[in-house]
Amino acid sequence: MQMNLRNGMGFKAKAASPAIESLNSDGLRVSERISEIMMMCDRAHPIYEQISSFSIALYAMGFFEAPDLMSVQDIDSQEAAAILREHFTEVRAEDIPDGYAVSKSKEKYLLVAGDPAFPVHFAMVTDIRSDRPYFSKLPFFGSGHDSLNELMADFSGREDIHYFRLDRYGEIPPSARGKIYIFK
Repeated sequence: MQMNLRNGMGFKAKAASPAIESLNSDGLRVSERISEIMMMCDRAHPIYEQISSFSIALYAMGFFEAPDLMSVQDIDSQEAAAILREHFTEVRAEDIPDGYAVSKSKEKYLLVAGDPAFPVHFAMVTDIRSDRPYFSKLPFFGSGHDSLNELMADFSGREDIHYFRLDRYGEIPPSARGKIYIFK
């Protein structure tokens, strides 16, 4: 975009950060929710401590229709398992694209620690190229970005790791676009 000044000189308007230029609107909302959660961690007696890691990860990825974190209903492991069955599809780790970043993709991925029928922990996959590609709330350290090793250190004895993709109703998933299906 070119802006003209009175003297005929101009300048090009650019985003404040190159990463902002490539964000989609959904990715921007995810970033805002993560910032909101991190801000809640800084309080002396954060109310959010009463919210489970399941609710934190699902809220960050935009699963709930809630205006803010304090409006999110807390869910337990049974409810988390039911949400996985109804709204997510299990995928292999290799199915997550190499350059995946939640800020640039409409797809949302979730790491699930433990048996999906009895999950122990949810973490949202944020940027697969990062040293700390998962965002979640750990039991003792608040919310933040972690590596797989850091997550598993907090859930020792839980080697079950599963990945899930959020189902997007009413839309053709990007992995299926360009394919033709014929039903008889």
